[in-house]
Formats: sequence, structure tokens, C-alpha cells
Amino acid sequence: MATIGLEHINIVAADIKATCSFYEALFGMEARPIPIMPDYPGRWIYNQADQPIIHVQVHDPERHGPLGDARANTGAIDHVALACEDFEGMKARCEELGLDYRPVEIEGANFRQIFVNDPDNVLLELNFHAG
Repeated sequence: MATIGLEHINIVAADIKATCSFYEALFGMEARPIPIMPDYPGRWIYNQADQPIIHVQVHDPERHGPLGDARANTGAIDHVALACEDFEGMKARCEELGLDYRPVEIEGANFRQIFVNDPDNVLLELNFHAG
């Protein structure tokens, strides 16, 4: 048996609309109702290949604890890394949206990175691999 890829990440959102708007604005993604649960107030966020790679769910105090605790960290997960394109364009988009971000350019490496937090304090590592 082998793992063949990462299907999605799931974010517990304090504000579904703000979280979806962040991903739509930063990445040009599209948030849609969950097809298998149309009445659920969460959303699946689709990338340009029409894959729902980010799932956003409503904060549930019984399941997730108090809101402050749920947003303090992501447990044992430190960050989520996404493969991206157009490093300079992404930097410009972060600036346009007024986001705090940290670009990383490692001498001699075959990639560059941008680190940015989403509205729910999920740290995103955006990786830009050289052709």
C-alpha cells in the first residue's frame, strides 16, 4: 500500500465567510456548498483544477472546545504547505490584500517560499518550485 497524495485540509473557522473569502482572494479559488451535505453550513474550496482541496467547517464547541482554544494552534500540525505558481504575483497579491507575509529565498535552493496566516491562524507555507 502507498499514499498517493494529500486530498484536502480541514479548517475549523470562527467565521466561514471570512475564511472562504481569504482563500478565494489570495488563490483565486472558489468556495461552494458541500455537495454531499448541502444543508451543512461549511464549504469546500476548489482550486483551479476543480479539486476541493480546502474544507472549511463551522466551529463546534462540543467537538473543538472553546473558540479561543481551537484557534490558538493546530495541535501537532505546525503548518500546511501548498505548491504554488508565480512567486512575484503572490507577493503582490499579499500586499494588495494587506496581509502580513514572509518571503523566503534560499541561496542555491530550487524553490522559494512565502509564509502567511489565514484568518483562523493556520500557517500556510506557499512553495514555488523552479522549472
